[in-house]
Amino acid sequence: MKRELLNDLKRWKKSTNRKPLIIKGARQVGKTWVMKEFGKNEFKKVLYLNFESSARLRDVFVPDFNIERLINIFEIETNTIIDPKNTLLIFDEIQEAEKGLTALKYFYELAPQYYIIAAGSLLGVSLQKNNSFPVGKVDFMQLYPLNFAEFLQNTGDEKLAKQLQLKNWDVLTSFHERLVEKLRLYYFIGGMPEVVANYIEQKNLATVRDLQQKILTGYENDFAKYAPNEVVPKIRLVWQALIAQLAKENRKFIYGQIKQGARAKDFELAINWLVAAGLILKVNRAETPKLPLNAYMDYDAFKLFLVDIGLLNAIGNLDQKILLEKNKILHEFKGALTEQFVCQQLKPKTELYYWTATNASAEIDFLVQHQNQIIPIEVKAEENLKAKSLKLFVEKYSSTTAIRTSMSMYRKETWLTNIPLYAIGFVF
Repeated sequence: MKRELLNDLKRWKKSTNRKPLIIKGARQVGKTWVMKEFGKNEFKKVLYLNFESSARLRDVFVPDFNIERLINIFEIETNTIIDPKNTLLIFDEIQEAEKGLTALKYFYELAPQYYIIAAGSLLGVSLQKNNSFPVGKVDFMQLYPLNFAEFLQNTGDEKLAKQLQLKNWDVLTSFHERLVEKLRLYYFIGGMPEVVANYIEQKNLATVRDLQQKILTGYENDFAKYAPNEVVPKIRLVWQALIAQLAKENRKFIYGQIKQGARAKDFELAINWLVAAGLILKVNRAETPKLPLNAYMDYDAFKLFLVDIGLLNAIGNLDQKILLEKNKILHEFKGALTEQFVCQQLKPKTELYYWTATNASAEIDFLVQHQNQIIPIEVKAEENLKAKSLKLFVEKYSSTTAIRTSMSMYRKETWLTNIPLYAIGFVF
């Protein structure tokens, strides 16, 4: 499977200031596979250690952080001779090893010659708990589900993905309908690697949905396994409320829709846990569209999206015909799906915000800070090219760049640019 993160890992390997690397990401997004694939392609040897499956290894860092002792243990455990120049050390499920995250500091300070990549399920949650984690001693990368370009590359349209990357609009326009069809397919399948691989092999959308439901069940099981007992019921309530929140015309998260009388303090920990676990994507409101955007972030107003659009559709149990055909029965939820798609394509590349006028007369779906500009993005589910809120925003804030993204072809107008939805991931 082709994953863009493999190129980032190659750059990490060549870096002159390389540190042990931590790959974060939700369960089932392919962290273990990408580490092993990178090792297979770039190193003579791969030493793989899973701290969840080996009880003996969980306490290996407890006595001390003596590198020679640790290397001897790893060699015996895997029956592998470690050559620092040609061996990749993979520490999987590192959060299960006591002092495992702290150990990475000592590898960086005392033995920087070793190539080390670590990952784990709900590692983001573990990092939040570990206040002693040494800042500045490790590198980080985040792995998400396959984006639309990766989906194209792995489902037979690698050349079209290349044209998207080049933003070759003359060529892309000729294949507009094909790209729209692939986009609707992506809406249903999403980007979870196991699901995409199954579709490539079997071309069976019923099996796709079964796999998505199994992943969702696994996530819900993780709530009880990893989250504090007192927070688990609230995590479940937030999780179950996601689709209803997105189905609203105004997709701002409303606590009262989870439970009557609910307040922020009741569910803040639950939301933070889901964000740290990588299961939901949080987009805050910007009170004022000024530089830098994070200085004007409204912490109390936000939208929540799921980690993957295919899983969102599985939660809603939406029939494939609704998504693969130009169907009008979804109403507001079609807009939610489209915002979910745009968020999923842009969030890994840039920080996202949204904006509303103080009197709620206008809303911009997403704001991006790019090259010292604040760029508004209005999202349209189909080919509706009205852009009243975008026009108001441009006039009020003298914005020089404005983007509308829709199912329509690329076109540049006097005050805005229409980007086809299938190309939105290549704008920044």
